[in-house]
Amino acid sequence: MNHEELLLNLKDNEWPLTIIDHDRLIARAIVVDAEENFYFVRANRDDDFGKATLIETAGGGVETGEDLDTAIRRELKEELGVDVEVISKIGVVSDYYNLIHRHNINNYFLCKVIAFGEKHLTKDEIEDFHLSTLKLKYEDALAEYEKCRCTSLGRLVANREVPVLKRARDLLEELTKK
Repeated sequence: MNHEELLLNLKDNEWPLTIIDHDRLIARAIVVDAEENFYFVRANRDDDFGKATLIETAGGGVETGEDLDTAIRRELKEELGVDVEVISKIGVVSDYYNLIHRHNINNYFLCKVIAFGEKHLTKDEIEDFHLSTLKLKYEDALAEYEKCRCTSLGRLVANREVPVLKRARDLLEELTKK
């Protein structure tokens, strides 16, 4: 699918900027099934960022030697237990977590569920973030992001992901017209 990729550069206005000392290359996905249900992770956190319950796209850091396609497929298998068809790259969102001195380079993909299987969450994802799967319709997902804006981390995540979700919806509508 040919389209102009979304490119966003966001600042962290929640915490003061002291120093950014590392970059993190990340692969994330808007995951949708044949009935137009969207899949996200719910995280319940209580850490340096504060106490927060969040909705977030599945995804994570690209490991050494991994390409983006391999990374997104691995992350979606781990966090959602899904095998996917990668339909399209949505774009890149560059954002910052000033609190932990990090610059995130988030590569977003639009993926369609092929099959569901077992999740393979890490110890941290289970014990620290209490990750669970959310299955939502588009409007309900937007409402969830709005609800999560009551915390600083929730605002950072929503600022990054709502434009991506909206672009994914536009791409899906273009596909159904063809």
